[in-house]
Amino acid sequence: MITVSPQAKEYIVNLMAEQQAAPETFVRVGVKSGGCSGLEYKLDFDTAEKDGDQIFEDKGVKVVVDMKSLLYLYGTELDYSGGLNGKGLFFNNPNASRTCSCGESFAV
Repeated sequence: MITVSPQAKEYIVNLMAEQQAAPETFVRVGVKSGGCSGLEYKLDFDTAEKDGDQIFEDKGVKVVVDMKSLLYLYGTELDYSGGLNGKGLFFNNPNASRTCSCGESFAV
């Protein structure tokens, strides 16, 4: 399961409204090879589900992830920070054994 914090929900809803996203738009999360720790997070808006996608809904936000990425992201919370050290969405991933200083890549 992938969850969404209240702050991330507010940010996502506002961003979708600003971009005038279609009603069927959802958040797609994933993992790809790369970054200084070996794996990088992917995050985007999408409207088309693919074969094998796993679908979660938390706090009214639909989150879709491919099965391969779910192995690395299961139990992750999508969160938002508006602080001085960076503004935007980030992943609270309990499976990450190591993360880089920028928080955009991780290892398991």
